Amino acid sequence: MSKIKSAFFCSNCGYESAKWIGKCPSCAEWNTFSEEIIDKGIQKDQNWDSYHEQKRNSKIIALDEVKTSEEKRIISKDPELNRVLGGGIVMGSIVLVAGEPGIGKSTLFLQNGLQATDQVVLYISGEESEQQIKMRADRLKIPNNNFYLLTETNTSIIFAEIKKLKPTLVIVDSIQTLQSSLIDSAAGSVSQIRECAAEFQKFAKQTNTPVFLIGHITKDGAIAGPKVLEHMVDTVLQFEGDRHYAYRILRTLKNRFGSTAELGIYEMTGEGMRVVSNPSEILIAQREDSLSGSAIAATLEGARPLLLEVQALVTQSVYGTPQRTVTGFDLRRLQLLLAVLEKRGGFQFGMKDVFVNIAGGIKIEDPSTDLAIICALLSSYEDVPLPHHICFAGEVGLNGEIRAVNRIEQRIAEAEKLGFEKIIVSSYNKKSFNPKAYSIKVLALSRVDEVYQQLF
Repeated sequence: MSKIKSAFFCSNCGYESAKWIGKCPSCAEWNTFSEEIIDKGIQKDQNWDSYHEQKRNSKIIALDEVKTSEEKRIISKDPELNRVLGGGIVMGSIVLVAGEPGIGKSTLFLQNGLQATDQVVLYISGEESEQQIKMRADRLKIPNNNFYLLTETNTSIIFAEIKKLKPTLVIVDSIQTLQSSLIDSAAGSVSQIRECAAEFQKFAKQTNTPVFLIGHITKDGAIAGPKVLEHMVDTVLQFEGDRHYAYRILRTLKNRFGSTAELGIYEMTGEGMRVVSNPSEILIAQREDSLSGSAIAATLEGARPLLLEVQALVTQSVYGTPQRTVTGFDLRRLQLLLAVLEKRGGFQFGMKDVFVNIAGGIKIEDPSTDLAIICALLSSYEDVPLPHHICFAGEVGLNGEIRAVNRIEQRIAEAEKLGFEKIIVSSYNKKSFNPKAYSIKVLALSRVDEVYQQLF
């Protein structure tokens, strides 16, 4: 047997060093190196080498000689998963899905595996027993005779079973629990995660089998393991949501086969994840029309238009330092909008406590919500409710101007579909749409003070 060696790995990026160093030369983080025992001398597993006996003949080829074809996709019965993956599951792709514990990752992909009745699905679990998975499957009430379970963490045994079954879809729950015989360190360490992911990547590419890797996240919200894990996979999905709300969001962080701005919305129920086909109706269903401080924003997440309720509360500050509290929105962006209202509108927010909330537990980064937030702030400041059936779509600049936003036609069409009578947009968006084509009244304004005169 060869001599066992130890090495030091950066827990942030996976950089390997022969000795301990304070600062990582790769990612420049301090005190991230930990020692792990490795053994490069162990003979490679025969099961994996014999799985795919045809060797690729690697040779240099001119770019013009490469024949292109549209990638083959498996269209799942989950339209939200198809949306975030760019139109379906790509054959031979490897997808990493990360999220907080208890958010519903295992339930979502157990449900998707059971729904894929035309595929041979292998669900590999290193965290739960067969009985636990069976109990959850009974709650989902989805029959499937082509769904198989394997509760194992050793990759050599896993690939030996894969060779016998020859599945067409593999789900691994989770990548942090697997252990490769090529590495002697503990499961979940940087070297183990990197090696196990590399083995599944090789399997996916050589056999053209799609693989889903379910992963954990750290207390900081980052995906657990080395950063190289995110570079190795084709797609990274983030499954997020507030525990106090029933809604869950599947967000694309990286996608080699589609857009990275897509969003899927689910509702957590006792019988699994229910697809939310029209989230706008749910997100604004509990709106009280007679209360001040509430406005509707016509925003966009990827290719999907969303209408969200923005809530604001402005009160006199009791303590010396005014509070600025935000949920679902960027705090620095709120401070910028308050400065615009102070300088350009003459409103005194300096000694006011300001609270802003995006209803429904959704986090928004689209700058087109600026106008709705400003109108909600002014409504609470004046204690005057906004008119019924009105929504907003516009970015606010530092000079108090309302800037144009992209794909304004989709936002207007979504507002019209939900029965809104008026939408306020930027006057710079006039060339992008024909107001006569919509039954909703489109009001194009150029400055925040014009919006104030219209509403109050």
